[in-house]
Amino acid sequence: MALLNFKKRDSGARPVNPEVEAFLNGYSIEVMPRTAAKVESFRDLLPAGTRVYIAHIDGTPVEEMVETAKRINAEGFPVMPHFPARIIKDAATLADWIARYQGEADVKQALLLAGGVNQPQGEFHCSMQLLETGLFDKAGFTNLHVAGHPEGNKDIDPDGSMKNVDEALQWKQKFSETTDAQMALATQFCFDAKPIIEWADAIKEAGVDIPVHIGIAGPAKLQTLIKFAIACGVGPSLKVLQKRAMDVSKLLLPYEPTDVLTELAAHKAANPDFNITNVHFFPLGGIKTNATWAIDNGGDAAKPVNS
Repeated sequence: MALLNFKKRDSGARPVNPEVEAFLNGYSIEVMPRTAAKVESFRDLLPAGTRVYIAHIDGTPVEEMVETAKRINAEGFPVMPHFPARIIKDAATLADWIARYQGEADVKQALLLAGGVNQPQGEFHCSMQLLETGLFDKAGFTNLHVAGHPEGNKDIDPDGSMKNVDEALQWKQKFSETTDAQMALATQFCFDAKPIIEWADAIKEAGVDIPVHIGIAGPAKLQTLIKFAIACGVGPSLKVLQKRAMDVSKLLLPYEPTDVLTELAAHKAANPDFNITNVHFFPLGGIKTNATWAIDNGGDAAKPVNS
């Protein structure tokens, strides 16, 4: 195996893995209105053109979502707000949200998902119903992302199988062939590269060619990640965290996504047609912490606007 040609960003900096640098190029990150409000300037943290997802948690007024989108867009970053189907009352409400985002924040991208509530609060229960309204195409959205589940989702498949998840994925594939918008699968966060690679290869073999933006948890306390992983139903890769928790020498150290990203980046470098095209960060340990890790490990791909 050829030795990697590591490079340094500046004197005294640790070497940057060129495969990881290439893999992090064009990464995205997720914020909420309350976490975004703590960031003085996203231009101090993020590379030019970074897509910023804005998570819509149940109970957050749409006005706060729109204001956050407006602020981040004004700093020069494309924003992609969540549209959680189960908290949207009806098509009129959906149309109103779209109009507000476009009119006040120039939003042209959206992540459509079921949402984190058990019971629908209106007439929608899944992202496919939102797509079926045709409102996003009518409004001229350029990018529509939908959820991907490398390790399944017990809310969708209570029996632990992948049956309903896979059927939904085939529906999304067919829809992607009819819309003018660019589609992608934004996945739940995972901690182990092997099941990610197996899943990505499997959906490609099944005829799904929608690009995959793999969800990665940013640096955080181990206890925090385990809590989120259990709550979100992360499956096989949760064992990576549990194994780490059993190692007393690592228990108090913050988790960093170095291992999983290094392995995925190496696989991408060896297989250029690998269908994972981008990294999407969930900054569970904080936006600044996540961005700093990316800057330290991503070389020129993660260089902030103000640097």
